[in-house]
Amino acid sequence: MKKVFSKIALFLVAAVFVISSFGVQPVSAASNPFKDVSSSDEEILYLWNKGLINGVDKNSFGPSQSVTREQAATLIGRALGLNGTLRKTSFPDVDPKRYSSGYIQSAYEKGIITGNSNGTFRPQDTMTRGEMAYLLSRAFKYSNTGNVFFTDIQVDTSSTSLYTAVSKLATAGISNGTGTGTYSPSNKLIREEFAIFLARALNSSYRVTYKNVTIDNLRVTVNSLNIRTGPSTGYYALGKLNSGDAFAVYGYKGEWAYGKSGSYTGYVHSDYLAEAVPATASSRYITLDPGHGGHDGGATANGLLEKDINLDVAKRVEAKLKAKGIKVYMTRTTDVFHSLGARVDKGVASGSDTFLSIHTNSAGAHGASGSETYYSASVGSDSKELATFVQNRLYKAMDHPNRGVKNYGFQVLRTNPLPAALVELGFITNTYDASKLGSSTYKDRAATAIAAGIEDYYNWKAKN
Repeated sequence: MKKVFSKIALFLVAAVFVISSFGVQPVSAASNPFKDVSSSDEEILYLWNKGLINGVDKNSFGPSQSVTREQAATLIGRALGLNGTLRKTSFPDVDPKRYSSGYIQSAYEKGIITGNSNGTFRPQDTMTRGEMAYLLSRAFKYSNTGNVFFTDIQVDTSSTSLYTAVSKLATAGISNGTGTGTYSPSNKLIREEFAIFLARALNSSYRVTYKNVTIDNLRVTVNSLNIRTGPSTGYYALGKLNSGDAFAVYGYKGEWAYGKSGSYTGYVHSDYLAEAVPATASSRYITLDPGHGGHDGGATANGLLEKDINLDVAKRVEAKLKAKGIKVYMTRTTDVFHSLGARVDKGVASGSDTFLSIHTNSAGAHGASGSETYYSASVGSDSKELATFVQNRLYKAMDHPNRGVKNYGFQVLRTNPLPAALVELGFITNTYDASKLGSSTYKDRAATAIAAGIEDYYNWKAKN
């Protein structure tokens, strides 16, 4: 009997908390009854005066206290005038006698809320900002999305993605993120935030205009580059940019960058952008070009994909070179595709003085093994030396056959005005080489060797 009484008491305490937190009794006075809310917190006072929320006690609103999933569903239900009659729900973990059951079921029936994959709702779990985006975008039927970018949310334009839900809120003027280009979707939702978002949804005078922040400062590498209204050549061209024009990047959709240049704000293809580097860039500045990327995966065998190996090793080389005081420009730092010509253009436009492309070899004959490095004798008088220094370090570190330094007209070499080389780390098609290419230890050894070879080249260059 004592246990039963305790459960009843706990239920009553929870119910009182929620009713006090999200009360619906109309309030006639327009004064501020909360010690922890200032007169400038207009959204909170707006909801209070509408009778949609009250404080956690007589004098406190509790702005930093978290909001549970059932509290959020209840408040949305009351704001929309949904049926709050207590009843059985579609979720086994929601008590039919719970104060929130009616609103949860009504919101579920209207497609405003969904449960977990296991069929539960987790009513007393804290709601996150990401979950709130889904809840509000469905509750108020927002459908428009815009050119909205947050650095902590991956761009995914599918209708059910987090990005789309957040984009709908930002486009509608409900949220502008947490500052400096972030949205913080995993952060717990607090009462102050939810009150502000709900007030903006109910009253357009509280809404905000979302402003993207600059995440990259680049420059255009070609003349007459179209800046478009959307991320493909099918979109209308707003105007043209020319080589050297500054371009502030707000975000990326695939291979297209969205940002501002002069009076234009729109999309340009990232192949024609490069880091904005002063003309007085110091010596010992190399472009590293991780081969392939995006839809071009390169060679694949033994459970490995070339583009991933190339990028992994290139990033390791970058870190080691920077530790040596050698400046590095990367043609790609993520899984994106750039044409061969664009890779060269990016390297030249960056102001770097040397170019190294990193690849992984393959062959029909699975017995082929070892590393080799290429240069083009047609351009770049120091290219052979660069290739030689890198190769002499690499094959020893990888402990496999030395296939030598070779003259070949790869496009990134023969069209490159910089001293340039292309290194093949090993054969992905050879089980012995592949075991090393898939090993973090050997990838780090390869990176150490390549970085040392580049340093050898610069030391030689300084004496000649």
